[in-house]
Amino acid sequence: MIQGPDIGKAIFEHTSDSHVVELPFGLGEWRLPTDWHVLGIDVSPTKHVVFMALAALLVFVTIRIAGRQVQRRQRDGKAPGGFGAAIEAIVLFIRNDVAIANIGHGGEKFAPYILTLFFFILYCNLLGLLPWGATATGNLAVTGALALTAFVTIEVSGFRALGPKGYLKTIVFVPPGMSGIGAVLMALIMTPIEIIGKLVKPFALTLRLFANMTAGHFVILALLGLIFIFGSWTVAAGSVAFVVFMMLPELLVAFLQAYIFALLTSVFIGMMQHAH
Repeated sequence: MIQGPDIGKAIFEHTSDSHVVELPFGLGEWRLPTDWHVLGIDVSPTKHVVFMALAALLVFVTIRIAGRQVQRRQRDGKAPGGFGAAIEAIVLFIRNDVAIANIGHGGEKFAPYILTLFFFILYCNLLGLLPWGATATGNLAVTGALALTAFVTIEVSGFRALGPKGYLKTIVFVPPGMSGIGAVLMALIMTPIEIIGKLVKPFALTLRLFANMTAGHFVILALLGLIFIFGSWTVAAGSVAFVVFMMLPELLVAFLQAYIFALLTSVFIGMMQHAH
């Protein structure tokens, strides 16, 4: 009896990190070095590191090309058009309607950071939709690191905006007008809650992006696995058709999750900037 492929193993191998990168067009595999150590710490590159570097390069190239196109058309006295106009529209939307609209006064200072988050996460998501690609945002370490940058930005910018006394009030909460033993009791009750609230924000950002980007790949790969389980042309045709259909929502999710991460980060920064 011929045993079929282990579908579960194939799904986990495709979605998990490794030191092997699949090359496009059937060119084989690229085995990454595994013996890079710094101070006893293993810093060997993995496929998610490779695709994060590729995503960062694509962000740079996209903004560079679009910026030059817009500048050239402005210099020639023409309205923006083509690729440059499309990227400019996205940039203006994220800057004005996401960053500044949710952060409020002074939000323009955070617009470059929010834009970087959006485009980097978007490219990481889109690269994972390629047959030979890998979704770096389906890695908890990656989404956790992105959330950590948001957490540091939120808290440090809040400290600078509110000052030491104002920032302390975001941790030790006492309702206005309350004093005496009631204020002490309220501070003792609310302080742990406020601290947990600060930690929950990056935790939610981490899990939301990771879960949404991983779940879609599990569904698509499971549907493709039905071909090998049943070995029927009818099942194969239906499975492929449904996978093609599912790729359209996945494309939407790639944009949506980048937008949501940028939006929530902007909201959290605004809440801290104007805590009073």
